Amino acid sequence: MNVLKTTFFMAGLTLLFILVGGALGGQQGMVLAFVLACAMNLGTYWFSDRIVLRMYGAQEVSPMEAPELYEIVKGLAHRAGIPMPKLYIIPSEAPNAFATGRNPEHAAVAVTEGILRLLSRDELAGVLAHELSHVKHRDILIGTIAATIAGAISMLANMAQWAMIFGGGRRDDEDGEGGGLIGTLAMMILAPIAAMLIQMAISRSREYLADEGGAKLSHPRYLASALRKLQRGVERVPMAEATPATAHMFIVNPFRGEGIVRLFSTHPPLEERIQRLESMALRP
Repeated sequence: MNVLKTTFFMAGLTLLFILVGGALGGQQGMVLAFVLACAMNLGTYWFSDRIVLRMYGAQEVSPMEAPELYEIVKGLAHRAGIPMPKLYIIPSEAPNAFATGRNPEHAAVAVTEGILRLLSRDELAGVLAHELSHVKHRDILIGTIAATIAGAISMLANMAQWAMIFGGGRRDDEDGEGGGLIGTLAMMILAPIAAMLIQMAISRSREYLADEGGAKLSHPRYLASALRKLQRGVERVPMAEATPATAHMFIVNPFRGEGIVRLFSTHPPLEERIQRLESMALRP
């Protein structure tokens, strides 16, 4: 069901992008938007992992430098039936982790120094199992493409704003199309909001799927316990260097989940995730 939802939302996001391009530039704009979407997806496929790891100053570690971390991931990767990913440590006290890479053969798992200090071995195994589930289901690629297209839609809306300022809306007025200006304004306001909502829906459905997969690789209670600690840890030490464009990659939202930020989070409510995991633990 989560896979079908993701497919539906990704198709909707791409269609929205093309429609925005069409609204701004007619048939030529639609074709340009489609070509741009394909180019962005290709670039994201090949380069996103290196960009995000460099962004957070992640340092690759060897089995000698992080033996316990390497041992846990190696065992989980074997159980998941995927190649051993590269391991990175982020020099940050904020407790968090993410996986990146275009496919299981080119994957990387990054953890912060803060999460290594905060969690027990079992809890860390639950978190790493969650991240390897993302790798197995290629969630990193899906989430990054969704974020890229959503950002492009916002960029097109900004372009429309500047076009209106410098006289881009004259054509509609000259053609007598009274709804031209209103339609452009509606597109500028509603398209980025719709793109953001679709991106959030994609991210949340993949998080639930990764929780379920991670619980099966380790144990539901390991991950539930880790999420409780991470919830308190992020409240105390949010990740100052995190960006909204990459927030969806982390196992928990790297920002403090208060007010409107929590309402528009790319992550499901932690309480609901924990409740689902605890329900899994009670199943025979």
